[in-house]
Amino acid sequence: MTLAAALGMAALPFASDAAPAASSPEYLFHDAHFHLTNYVQQGTDIHKYLEIMGDKVGRSTLFGIPLQQTWSYENSGDFAPTYYLQSDAPLYYYSFTDAFIANAYLKLTPEQRKRIDPMITGFNPADMYAADHIRRVLETYPGVFTGIGEFTIHKEFVSSKVAGDIASLTDPALDRLLDFAGEVGLVVILHNDMDMPFAKAGAEPVFLTQMKDLLRRHPKTTIVWAHLGLGRVVHPVQGQASTGAAERSPRFREIVDSILSDPSMSHVYFDISWDEVAKYAVSSPESISNTVAMLNRYPDRIMFGTDNVAPPDQAAQLRVFNLWDPIWAQLTPEASLKIRKGTYERIFDAARTRVRAWEAANGK
Repeated sequence: MTLAAALGMAALPFASDAAPAASSPEYLFHDAHFHLTNYVQQGTDIHKYLEIMGDKVGRSTLFGIPLQQTWSYENSGDFAPTYYLQSDAPLYYYSFTDAFIANAYLKLTPEQRKRIDPMITGFNPADMYAADHIRRVLETYPGVFTGIGEFTIHKEFVSSKVAGDIASLTDPALDRLLDFAGEVGLVVILHNDMDMPFAKAGAEPVFLTQMKDLLRRHPKTTIVWAHLGLGRVVHPVQGQASTGAAERSPRFREIVDSILSDPSMSHVYFDISWDEVAKYAVSSPESISNTVAMLNRYPDRIMFGTDNVAPPDQAAQLRVFNLWDPIWAQLTPEASLKIRKGTYERIFDAARTRVRAWEAANGK
């Protein structure tokens, strides 16, 4: 039984008639991580997405994918790849995605817009001009955007395909754009794998120290570390004697705890998005127990998201949420509500206020 069925949810009006999510406790969740378009900039119509949200998803972030997959005829012939694993051809940054997202948002009524938080993604984080791109987007589309991301620094099978300079956690370009995001009040959703693919058991995650240093350098910026730092094959960190997922969880929980309990990183949040993350979380009774303990301890710092890409219908939109049913069932009611909705509302409501104030102060 899904959580929706367990709660005995009553039907609500579709999006165009619905009240703002913050005053509608019947919604199952807010989606802190959602892609309207895919790697070739194709996606779900914005009005269709509001229908998909319907009576289940109260609010949602809205972003495209900043990388475009090249269709190289010499590589794949007549086959047109739509995903980065379908071709050896490179990816490149596609800045028009921000205009596409803004224009989609502006097609909505003012009441519908209350449910959507658009994000800027069309920049190269290895470019010192990335912060200037973000500023230009805010100037061109005032009143639209709430944050930046999801954008990527280290990502398995993706980073090596991106044309141009390699993104790095130590790059001054990244520091410059995070400083600007903090000045404006933009929420930052950052994808950075904690470790390399197929890492050896017992080794310290390759990118963990650099990531912690980056987070500490930007205490005035609200940063959401996407997917708990995990990936398709970047799994929860193993200890020296680990042999399986159940044994990996305690070490991984220790790493997350070290960040969320550190006063110098009180501005840092995590999202539990992507079906791959759910796979690790529910892989065994021990993993479920460890995940529940972590979520119950830090519900003010963790948000749920689907990481769905251009879903065709509501069933597809809810699939990742339902994968977490064994964990939703064991969370305290207070922790469940915060992770599903409350933390989202607190972070994104504050960002809306700060970004609009920055735009007003800067004559936008």
